[in-house]
Amino acid sequence: MDWDKLRIFHMVAESGSFTKAGERLNLSQSAVSRQIRGLEEELKVALFHRHARGLTLTQEGELLFQTAEDVVNRIRRTEQQLLEGHETPQGELRIATTLSFGSTWMTHHIREFLELYPDIDVQLLLSDSDLDLAQREADVAILFHPPEQADLIQRPLMSVRQYIYGSTDYLARRGEPRSVDDLDHHNLIIYGTTATAPLRNIDWIVQIGRTGPPRRAALKINNIYGALQAVKAGIGLAALPEYLVRGSANLVRVLDDVASPAFKAYFVYHEEQRHAKRIHVFRDYLIKQISESRF
Repeated sequence: MDWDKLRIFHMVAESGSFTKAGERLNLSQSAVSRQIRGLEEELKVALFHRHARGLTLTQEGELLFQTAEDVVNRIRRTEQQLLEGHETPQGELRIATTLSFGSTWMTHHIREFLELYPDIDVQLLLSDSDLDLAQREADVAILFHPPEQADLIQRPLMSVRQYIYGSTDYLARRGEPRSVDDLDHHNLIIYGTTATAPLRNIDWIVQIGRTGPPRRAALKINNIYGALQAVKAGIGLAALPEYLVRGSANLVRVLDDVASPAFKAYFVYHEEQRHAKRIHVFRDYLIKQISESRF
């Protein structure tokens, strides 16, 4: 099988269109289309369903894509291993973490790393769902729960607690709770979709102090950063980590003696990456930054 055609097929399957694949490969749309048509003629099967909104893989295309994905990942791993032979850490470093941590703390603390290691190409992958490190969806992950995948190396980073916050506007209208029982009479903002939540027991605010059914939430939003914006807008009270609210002038912490259980954060990477210099220097940098921060 022609490797060049297979490489182009893989890019088309990832992109979902000839045009987007061409842009990434620096080829014209017609050149990409010709290569795919030639591959289909060689294999005597259709690899894509073509429709107005783009391309989808046929059953045969799915089978070929799985093989192509494996080949591409093996080449990327080999390329990275060759790069690791250099004294200077270099190569691509894809860091997966949660939306709230990545878009706030991480973006505020990564500048010095980029300056120290200009040959490392950093990509932040922000999602509240865990990425599959074994399938090379990311190189490292910062998780707020123990990793569930096998063959992963993990290092505890820090413990994070959540506290209850409200805006000055909301508290002026509704009053400040003096005990956890008072939460029964307040608008509560929670994550709601606990199956994909980045923290276990993330909605503890609706259950604390109660033995019966949980409190009703005024708003469910499956993003902690979005919950912060809802609190700022005066919608209600939410449990938020301190690193997220730091610098927010109009937020007030209530029930100072009430906090969530401690959520441990972990630095995680696949055992295949255990000798990767770029991962080691990032881990050491991250530990230093965390030791100088408050959580």
